[in-house]
Amino acid sequence: MLIVVLGLVRIVMYHWRQGTVLIGVALLVAAILRIMLSDQRAGLLAVRTRKVDFLLYGGFGGMIMFVALTITGGPFG
Repeated sequence: MLIVVLGLVRIVMYHWRQGTVLIGVALLVAAILRIMLSDQRAGLLAVRTRKVDFLLYGGFGGMIMFVALTITGGPFG
């Protein structure tokens, strides 16, 4: 959550590309942490399997970072 907050702070400071990349990094970190956490330890958080969570978090994090890094110009200049 701290990485997401830092990303949002960077977005509010008009550094939207850096902030969005930080949010993507947070999702990649979540993917790594989820693959290390067993279903028993996850408890009620484990709605899906570890592999599905890893693929979803990693995929979304990668897509967010790809879009943020490939947009030319962007909304603020």
